[in-house]
Amino acid sequence: MVSLSPVRTTGVVAFSALLLAGGAWAVRAVWELRLAGTGVPAGGVPEQGDGRHRPLTSLENGYHLVSSAGGVLTVVCALAFLLWLGRVRDNARTLSGRAPRYSGIWVLLGWVIPIGNLWIPRGIVADVFRDSAPERRLPWVVNVWWALWLVGLVSGTGLMSRDSTDDLIARAYDDVWPLVLSDLALVAAAVAGAFVVRAVSRVQEEPKGEGGVRVPAGSHV
Repeated sequence: MVSLSPVRTTGVVAFSALLLAGGAWAVRAVWELRLAGTGVPAGGVPEQGDGRHRPLTSLENGYHLVSSAGGVLTVVCALAFLLWLGRVRDNARTLSGRAPRYSGIWVLLGWVIPIGNLWIPRGIVADVFRDSAPERRLPWVVNVWWALWLVGLVSGTGLMSRDSTDDLIARAYDDVWPLVLSDLALVAAAVAGAFVVRAVSRVQEEPKGEGGVRVPAGSHV
């Protein structure tokens, strides 16, 4: 029998944060559709070149607020997810009795290192599940989550976009659908990610032996 760090609280927080972040990106998509529906104001787009910037409309101001709130929620979501991932990774190492394929620094760097961020985070999550329950198949939602995340990541209009908020407003006026589809991919990725958190947390929470101690697969209480 081995004693594991509790994951219920960190799992619930990460699950909730992912859903909140997904909701924020959904609101952003709705706002972009509203901008596209109103059309470009008579004064043109907000950023007019040569350092000139016209006053924003109320709808454009609202989009700035929605984008800022979404950014804050995304940061909170990232912190909650990383805290949870570090916790379940340590538990998985205890259960398997061997060192993880990726060292601890990759729990953070895996998300930001170019090229490596296309597969390392998924690999860490998959390894955690397999080390926690080697007798079980990897849940399909892990691959769905990662595919959706990559769509939102590499589309050039989601998390990796370098456009300013005013540039995004101009793009919404000109061609809104790439923005909306990228946002919806991130919404779906957040929802799928929440269920990944639930699946991995549950497999580490059961079964339990005496005193709430986790029993590894193949062991007897």
